Amino acid sequence: MGVDLRTPGPDDAQALADLHWLTWQQTYTSLLPAGYFSEQNYAARLAFWNRALADDNPALRLKVAQDDSGALLGFGFAGPPNAHRGAVHAAGLQLYSLYVLSEHHGTGLGQRLLDEVLGGDPAVLWVAKENPRAIAFYLRNGFEFDGEEVSDPHAPEIIDARMVRGA
Repeated sequence: MGVDLRTPGPDDAQALADLHWLTWQQTYTSLLPAGYFSEQNYAARLAFWNRALADDNPALRLKVAQDDSGALLGFGFAGPPNAHRGAVHAAGLQLYSLYVLSEHHGTGLGQRLLDEVLGGDPAVLWVAKENPRAIAFYLRNGFEFDGEEVSDPHAPEIIDARMVRGA
């Protein structure tokens, strides 16, 4: 099976929302409060992708991984650093999201997406401290914890820790 990386367009909003939703279920179900995966939260995720794909900011870097049948398998999204629950960093880029369907973990697909949206540029990201697989991946890619942590009042079981590379 071949996997291509491409830049998504506005017509990909639904597929990206579905992929994002599924990867969150695969990754965080045990850490999120009951009822998190509601129709209302899904609608918010779809609205997010509609806005993101309509944004023509050239500083945004978004790639999807697609198999031969056209199914999306993962995505990477980066751009200018933004405030994450009040914590800002001056790195050149921020990795906003990097998700791959669990059946494609360990295939190199996440690495391809990371390389595509960040390259070797200095960057910052936030990772759930409860996600050791992601932490190991980012450590292998030169990221280090800088000590900044925040919690989400809507998901109190998740503590986000900031990691930086080359900044």
